[in-house]
Amino acid sequence: MKLLVTGGAGFIGSNYIRYVLSAHPDYHVLNLDKLTYAGNLENLSDMEGRSQYTFIKGDICDRTVLDGLDFDAIVHFAAESHVDRSILDAAPFLETNIAGTYNLLETARKRKCTFVHVSTDEVYGSTEDGFFTEQSPLQPNSPYAASKASSDMFVRAYVETYGLRAMITRCSNNYGQYQFPEKLIPLAIINALNNRPVPVYGDGMNVRDWIYVEDHCRAVDTVLHKGEAGAVYNIGSRNERPNIEVVRSLLRKVALHLGRNENDLMHLISYVRDRAGHDRRYAIDPSGIEQRLGWKPQMSFEEGILKTVDWYISNKQWWQRIISGEYIKYYDAQYGERLRK
Repeated sequence: MKLLVTGGAGFIGSNYIRYVLSAHPDYHVLNLDKLTYAGNLENLSDMEGRSQYTFIKGDICDRTVLDGLDFDAIVHFAAESHVDRSILDAAPFLETNIAGTYNLLETARKRKCTFVHVSTDEVYGSTEDGFFTEQSPLQPNSPYAASKASSDMFVRAYVETYGLRAMITRCSNNYGQYQFPEKLIPLAIINALNNRPVPVYGDGMNVRDWIYVEDHCRAVDTVLHKGEAGAVYNIGSRNERPNIEVVRSLLRKVALHLGRNENDLMHLISYVRDRAGHDRRYAIDPSGIEQRLGWKPQMSFEEGILKTVDWYISNKQWWQRIISGEYIKYYDAQYGERLRK
């Protein structure tokens, strides 16, 4: 199979490419990435030179780039994905997440190829109790979530209108190796290592279901091969945690690695003004994909967090180059500088 992976230089995309080439050594992967601020080719430095892997620098909003590529299936990760950035400026989210997805759907329609659209549980909005199922209504609360919900509806429309073999995955919060340092888990680890304040929004009691990135990658690959056209698959690990509990767990792991008393790091926790429209709780019911496709998560939260902390401690050069800006090929200073502070 010739597989086009969009956004393959990002966090989840790069982990997916690494997984696919390990699980399917006879596949050829085309990695199409615009290399915006979160796209980092160093995420796949170990893939360079492999005959089964090709990188193409390009924008999914540019149809001419897509027309020049040869592939049998699309796995679509490319997206503007940081909620804070969408609050500051929603325009890039409309362009990439909606118009870019439309371009890919048109390409898939013309070629009659399989399309896997990687979405998010944030399209369901917030819930105080119970769990989101694939039948839950879409109630996005941030510009980012709204852009993803919109693209989900386009995928559905192309299945119903054109008979495209397309599936949607909606996953809970990912964590693991190569995650961009603006996200909660790597930010907490890196700041703790540098003895800097670890910011926590509001009262820290916003709840998320956390999944290790390699479990997510296996799920997406399972959907690619076994998924039913038009189906939605919720992907989660049943690992609900309040943000403050996640941060405290990270600080305990970092203290253990540094040989320090964990109380020495707990004082780094800094409660900050809550994010606008901050959803209180996400909770995914993954029983659909478990029962219909036979996928189940393999990594426990405690084991995954320990493995993640190990990776960030062992790969300081990777995140130091990001923080310094040395790796950047593109950066929008208008809002990037504000968030980087």
